[in-house]
Amino acid sequence: MAQANWRNRLGAWVGGFGVPGGFDATSGQRRLKGFVTSRAHVNALIAASGPEMNARARWLVRNNGYAANAIESWAANTVGDGISPNSSISQASRKDAVQRLWLAWTDDADAEGLTDFYGLQRRAAREVFMTGEVFLRFRPRRPEDGLVVPLQVQMLPSEMLPLAHNSIDGNGNVIRQGIEFDRVGRRVAFHFLRRHPGDSTDPGLSGETVRVPASEVLHMIDPVEAGQLRGVSRFAPAIVKLFLLDQYDDAELDRKKVAAMYAMFVTSPAPDNPLAPPDEEYEVAPGQVVRLDPGEDVTVSAPADSGATYEPFQYRTLLQISAALGIPYGYLSNDGAKGNFSNSRLSLIEFRRRVSAWQHSVMVFQMCRPVWARFMDTAVLAGALRLPGYDRRRAEYLACNWLPTKWDWVDPLKDANAEIAQIEAGLKSRTQAIAERGYDAEQVDAEIARERDRERRLGLDFRRPGSPAQAPGGGDQNADDENVTKQDASDPDQNQDVAPQE
Repeated sequence: MAQANWRNRLGAWVGGFGVPGGFDATSGQRRLKGFVTSRAHVNALIAASGPEMNARARWLVRNNGYAANAIESWAANTVGDGISPNSSISQASRKDAVQRLWLAWTDDADAEGLTDFYGLQRRAAREVFMTGEVFLRFRPRRPEDGLVVPLQVQMLPSEMLPLAHNSIDGNGNVIRQGIEFDRVGRRVAFHFLRRHPGDSTDPGLSGETVRVPASEVLHMIDPVEAGQLRGVSRFAPAIVKLFLLDQYDDAELDRKKVAAMYAMFVTSPAPDNPLAPPDEEYEVAPGQVVRLDPGEDVTVSAPADSGATYEPFQYRTLLQISAALGIPYGYLSNDGAKGNFSNSRLSLIEFRRRVSAWQHSVMVFQMCRPVWARFMDTAVLAGALRLPGYDRRRAEYLACNWLPTKWDWVDPLKDANAEIAQIEAGLKSRTQAIAERGYDAEQVDAEIARERDRERRLGLDFRRPGSPAQAPGGGDQNADDENVTKQDASDPDQNQDVAPQE
């Protein structure tokens, strides 16, 4: 009774401030009586549930068509053909040499030799979507390995860094979930397992760890909460519905399968010997006439249909899964009949805004830029590139723009005309327009100049009269006939060029 009076006085005190009853979201009344929450930090939740959640996400990707389609759609839209660098080096010959060396190295980038650097990007996008994180380890190589740049990148899945590894190192550093921190809170090392805990084909010692300096590891993660150390699978809010919907579909399919096995049922009088096998089996053929014995009756099987609620139920459940995964419904289900052009375009715009944010904050910042910096450092130290004053001009040489693959629309002609109108109105530059398509404007201009020169020599001209590519009056200009590359006269090191490629 005293406790009830205390609650009443507290409610009156809260109501006196114009907030009767406080927040409904925190009430323990009938509607929220079963709403039990945990105040544990996300790191504690990941430590307790991370391995099982990742295992279930991987199982769904391997066995559930919707999950497999969602992750492939994510990888295709976030990476596509690859997010490529466009060096900002002003000197044309040096920039060209850097770009050519990078392109040659991308084929050697994968330490497993299964793909190139852009394939590693795609695999990384899949892993981050599936388990919330992935690790990339730099692998320096020897000159005798025959690589254009003695460097490779090894991909390590989330399971290789044990979540249960928590201790205090002998030097006073704290190890939390496999990550070693110094006394200031900086990451100084990662303690990886030597073999995958679930790979029984690896003869290595189970549970043995190795300390790898943080400077040699890239930890790709899209944190959802402040202070988060390890990743959370994007499948976390969708695992339950994906699994239950899969079970429902299997049960519905099995029910229809069993019902379809029976064409008809024959009812006969009770035989003298119930255990005796039937004298004959009935076979049904088109136009067949069957003579029945006295007392026999035939009933055609009429299995129940799935019902009018099957499609709406599937659709609404898939919409919830789509929202949980952040994947448009059409990309999740490959169902193009549910939306019109305008609705589909609006959902794609929203999806691509999210993808663009992820590309720049996760893929470019956490993977592309560090790999580019290590590539440049290694290339200069190995003598594959000669960039004068690299030690004091490193930031200048490392500057580059990362260009993702351009997304295509259903009506590219309208988009191209709108882009041309923006360029002609001065709202956008050609450099910006070309960069948005994933290409280097200087390279495109050089290719166009070479084509114009070839057309002039062969007496060809494929430009439409009046188009922006056509010179005023339809005639060729001197700029189309010559392509002159000028050196930067202000560069004191202009006579020192890059090393020849082998």
